[in-house]
Amino acid sequence: MTTSTKLTAALVNVAMGRAKADLVIRDGRWVSVQSGEMVPHTDIAIVNGHIAYVGSDASHTIGEKTKVIEAKGRYLVPGLLDGHMHVESGMVTVTEFVRAAAVRGTTGMFIDPHEIANVFGLKGVKLMVDEAAKQPIHVWVQMPSCVPSSPGFETPGASIGPREVAEAMTWKGIIGLGEMMNFPGVFMSDKKMLDEMTATHAAGKTIGGHYPSLDLGLPFHGYVAGGAEDDHEGTRVEDAIERVRQGMKAMLRYGSAWHDVASQVKAITEKKLDSHRFILCTDDSHAATLAQEGHMDRVLRHAIGEGLNPMTALQMMTINTAEHFGLTKEMGMIAPGRWGDVLLVNDLMNFKADVVIAKGQVIAEAGKLQVELPSVKYPKWVISSVHLKRNLKAADFALRTRSADRSEVDAHVIGVIENQAPTRHLHMKVIAENGEVRSDLKRDLAKIAVVERHRATGKVMVGLVSGFEFTRKCAIASTVVHDSHNMIVVGTDDEDMAIAANELAKCGGGQVVVIDGEVVGLVDLPIAGLMSNEHADIVAQKAISVLEGFKACGCELNNPNMQLSLLGLVVIPELRISDMGLVDVTNFDFISVLDD
Repeated sequence: MTTSTKLTAALVNVAMGRAKADLVIRDGRWVSVQSGEMVPHTDIAIVNGHIAYVGSDASHTIGEKTKVIEAKGRYLVPGLLDGHMHVESGMVTVTEFVRAAAVRGTTGMFIDPHEIANVFGLKGVKLMVDEAAKQPIHVWVQMPSCVPSSPGFETPGASIGPREVAEAMTWKGIIGLGEMMNFPGVFMSDKKMLDEMTATHAAGKTIGGHYPSLDLGLPFHGYVAGGAEDDHEGTRVEDAIERVRQGMKAMLRYGSAWHDVASQVKAITEKKLDSHRFILCTDDSHAATLAQEGHMDRVLRHAIGEGLNPMTALQMMTINTAEHFGLTKEMGMIAPGRWGDVLLVNDLMNFKADVVIAKGQVIAEAGKLQVELPSVKYPKWVISSVHLKRNLKAADFALRTRSADRSEVDAHVIGVIENQAPTRHLHMKVIAENGEVRSDLKRDLAKIAVVERHRATGKVMVGLVSGFEFTRKCAIASTVVHDSHNMIVVGTDDEDMAIAANELAKCGGGQVVVIDGEVVGLVDLPIAGLMSNEHADIVAQKAISVLEGFKACGCELNNPNMQLSLLGLVVIPELRISDMGLVDVTNFDFISVLDD
């Protein structure tokens, strides 16, 4: 008899009372996301990690060794699923992300590790897959699709192509292809992109989408025809509507810095579209957000606050997500045969998980973890990823011009948009003195630079940015720079910028704030320059020091370190910067910072 037959027999025998359950939950209010009902006085019986019985009386499944939990009328909610996210954005490892998210009610995560893939390639992805398999909750991995995200426009630490994608599709734990960010490559029929999508289709797995353009004309239609099955990059109600009409799943994200639920949820609440094609996700959650506000429970509270009824919001992070990835036979609802992923909750409107059950075992109660998480040892190559040609100096961050002294120059400036991933392409007049353009606090004009850190080429590309509203001499540096994760430095003083860059090289990566030559905030991230294996709450405190450092510099943006991390992402309009130059993403071409 095979293992699956044994499991089926166990489920049937417990349901019939011929065998006893491992765990029974009694007298709860069943949130049946599959039927849209709230069913009172419901019992659940679980055996071998799976649900065997859901009904009004499970007394026939209780034996001497059965653990019984009295729900006392609390809601019985399916475990929450995050349909699209990047563990690395939490600045912690898979294990430590689980530590922070599982106690909040997240029992399943669909992760795209394209951050570590851009540093270490396929071996970095395998590292994440292996760690994911050891977790007490479900962690599925999407194979990164665009490494680098835009070939020829940046210097990555590694590359991935169709051969690597095809290989990964054979690995246990790979659920599909990660977000297809090279959207022009798709609608222009780039063979590499189409081959990766074809390999995913051949494996019968899901293709993640990423279409950040506001153009819903032929490029959008060409992108959808390429096979992307979801998209989380919409920011407007029309974006959500068009994606759903074209057969995609609209993923509405509410991460630390990307707040796209409020605008797009109107497709359901006002336009009355069917909610079954909509999914809620986080995309990027900062460690401080995880520690202070939560994970998918935070998204749920926000979505309800934006007008969704609790049942619809829960469906959008349980059954809808499971269905999208072809997993409704395993999870996404409380029903026989599915994994025993159940939350006990007092109040759906102010959602907080009292008890978290995953894979049939109680893993958290009252916000405290009740199980041991795996101990993971990382190879040495993982913690040695920041390679600079030499110590940097203030002169490396000079922005020079050919124009005469004290002349006015036209500049192309990156404009930050709070709580959104896109940027604005600003055209500003700047003053050149002694052959240099400097930062200008009065005009909210700071310098931004990308330092190549994978191959020690010594490249430093300097540009201009507006929107951080710094009010003093300062600099912030980060090796969390989507997607190639070179080092990015923003600041108003060249000397501080050099100090910040050198500090990160010394500690193996992370984020640092320097004011008047002194380090005032630092989170060290030695794993690929992206993550720490310290507990999430410790990382959160360090990350908070960086956020406080931003405020000390005068910046009041929400999660500005995440805004900074995306300014090197050369696949989201309108203007970005890489180690190779300033990129006009709308036209996919390099442009000069200064028209001199």
